[in-house]
Amino acid sequence: MDSRGVVREQALRDMSLRVTHLDALPNGRFVVQGHSAAGDRNAQIYGMDGRRRRSFAMGRAVEYLMADRWHHVWSAYFDEGVYTDPISAGGLVRWDSGGNRQWGYSAPEGVEYIDTVYAFNVDDGVAWANYYPTFPLLEVRTTGDLRLRRTPVVAPAGMAVHGEDITMLGGNRQPDRLHRCRLAESEALLVEEACLTLPSGAPLKRYARPVGRGRHLYLRGTSPRQWYVTDI
Repeated sequence: MDSRGVVREQALRDMSLRVTHLDALPNGRFVVQGHSAAGDRNAQIYGMDGRRRRSFAMGRAVEYLMADRWHHVWSAYFDEGVYTDPISAGGLVRWDSGGNRQWGYSAPEGVEYIDTVYAFNVDDGVAWANYYPTFPLLEVRTTGDLRLRRTPVVAPAGMAVHGEDITMLGGNRQPDRLHRCRLAESEALLVEEACLTLPSGAPLKRYARPVGRGRHLYLRGTSPRQWYVTDI
């Protein structure tokens, strides 16, 4: 589906994975990740013609797989991969759109490493992650800049980021709560809180993992083609 809401179907040929994650790349290409019966090559790049261009190992226990418009692919992991697989060990990895590893997270001295990424957001050239066990806000840019901030929210489910503003959904055992914060040098300062509802005003109950892309936070409705979006 494009930004105008137009749905286009694309068949991917010679699929050899049981797919768990998929995202679109620039120029009509796709990256997919899943379970492979043929060893550790559990990710694939497909061209705009639907033909497979490359298979590669992305590591175990991928929690998030997201691409941006600058030809970067980001993979974030949960504990089963962090503790058992050398590719997943850093908890967050950046690839180019050909499947070549470019960067992996290493926690600065005195900072807890990633056990599991709880909330994730990707924009052009930047990724944001909130992770267990201490739930800092990690900002990573493709320029090499890296920053960690304290946040007032424990275990958020999703987040939207724009400029110096960040809104986190869930956390603090309140799955429908929005926490709007202002980014300071070393922390995210709580500005206000609100309760997120459906457009009808009905309460927001269980939901699939939100998708954060820059200032937008997407939540899936009752079908794969029904999505709700909130932005900041």
